[in-house]
Amino acid sequence: MSSQNLPQSPEGPLSSEQRSEPGRKPRVAVVFGGRSSEHGISVVTAGAVMSALDRTKYNVLPIGITRDGRWVLTSDDPARMAITDRQVPDVDQLAGSARGAVALSVDPGNRDVVVGEPGSVPEVLGEVDVVFPVLHGPYGEDGTLQGFLELSGVPYVGAGVLSSAVGQDKEYMKRVFVSFGLPVGPYEVVRPREWDTDRPAARKRVMEFAAEHGWPLFVKPARGGSSMGITKVDDAAGLDEAIEEARRHDPKFLVESLLSGREIECGVLEFEDGPRASVPAEIPPVTAHDFYDFEAKYIDSAAGLVPAPLTDEQTAEVQRLAVEAFEAASCEGLVRADFFLTDDGSFVINEINTMPGFTPISMFPRMWQASGVEYPELVDRLITAALNRSTGLR
Repeated sequence: MSSQNLPQSPEGPLSSEQRSEPGRKPRVAVVFGGRSSEHGISVVTAGAVMSALDRTKYNVLPIGITRDGRWVLTSDDPARMAITDRQVPDVDQLAGSARGAVALSVDPGNRDVVVGEPGSVPEVLGEVDVVFPVLHGPYGEDGTLQGFLELSGVPYVGAGVLSSAVGQDKEYMKRVFVSFGLPVGPYEVVRPREWDTDRPAARKRVMEFAAEHGWPLFVKPARGGSSMGITKVDDAAGLDEAIEEARRHDPKFLVESLLSGREIECGVLEFEDGPRASVPAEIPPVTAHDFYDFEAKYIDSAAGLVPAPLTDEQTAEVQRLAVEAFEAASCEGLVRADFFLTDDGSFVINEINTMPGFTPISMFPRMWQASGVEYPELVDRLITAALNRSTGLR
């Protein structure tokens, strides 16, 4: 990796007074990659965010997390972070031969980023003003990274610890939504201990669910995203294989009934006066795929309709529900809320994403662009909101 693209060390750490000096550019650490199966999509998202950051306004520090959990500096080269020849990028490719480990202090009074090369004295790269975490899935989007940043006293973009955890775990997300009166579809949860200690009984519950709600069913990891590990199952013959695929991503899995209707998405963004909803989008039926899976979303770039062809009343209703879901899960910054508009004309919420994709084809930035907020402004609003929000209880 060429050293000319690596972030350069400033002249020592900055005090809180220096951080607030007029004209000093805030330093944004874009953290991406991670240990989940959504590693590659996180890299793609980071590339898009880094491309959109106004370099006259912000200093950017790209920090990648490898698949085995090591934090490394990477080159500031968003062009290398795109999907190429149907292959998603990888942090190890961006880090090249650099093997130094990056560390962020857990001392709330010290925001230094330190990099250590084997056999050398650790080098202080200076302080970080805000972290933009664009990790997807476990070990990043689920409250774990957010908890670390809270301990470190470093502001960050997006949801806090609780709302990140709720937004990642589909079981507890649905439980929260039900408690707030939001409409959810039928589902069944199988936890790891249930499957490991009495598989026949757990499978029997799934079959009883199928008998009640009918085939096909969707089997999915409880704490995953980007449609990875999800299988549409048409009959009992394909159930075991689908469960094993889901458990390959998460030992806890959900079974959901097929909701006949249209797939509608809506973005929520936090403004100075509170959260607002974007114009909604519709994911049309994907003829080349069984459903809107990972390949359809990211490899074959299935396009959504923005804005969704809805009536004014339907648009207002889905926007209301999206904001209510944002509030119910105590979210901050942003959320993409996914719904089904069922055949009887009612909306059912499927899930929320507290850190939705920011790839060039992702629905969240497209919906806000159609709502009058261009991509660079969207990124800038999220960073500004994070800089103005304290860590800790709030």
